[in-house]
Amino acid sequence: MTDGLRLALSDAVWAKVAPLLPGKAGDPGATGRDNRLFLEAVLWRLRRGSPWRDLPVGFGKWNSIFVRFKRWAKSGVFERLFERLSGQPDFEYALIDGTIVTAHQKASGARGGRKIRPSAAHAVG
Repeated sequence: MTDGLRLALSDAVWAKVAPLLPGKAGDPGATGRDNRLFLEAVLWRLRRGSPWRDLPVGFGKWNSIFVRFKRWAKSGVFERLFERLSGQPDFEYALIDGTIVTAHQKASGARGGRKIRPSAAHAVG
């Protein structure tokens, strides 16, 4: 069903997240059809910044995913997920280098640019 889709959740991450989600077998109310695929769809949309209508068909009907997302957001599922997982930071993507951090062009030196003064030793020679 997810052929050709680039998925974001590794099995290790899913093992941490799955027990925190509603709709598991044994939970009151309806059992979620496929929480992992739903969460993958939400992450896909967030990474791309695309409208819900642009979700690939492999995730299911976009409107059903949107309604479920709205229901979870309203009931605080995502806040609870964040609170539980934020104590365990994942530094896999914590990388800062010159490709993402830049300085203003005037941050390279003092006012008026760099001035080199000749040393006293060269003046004597």
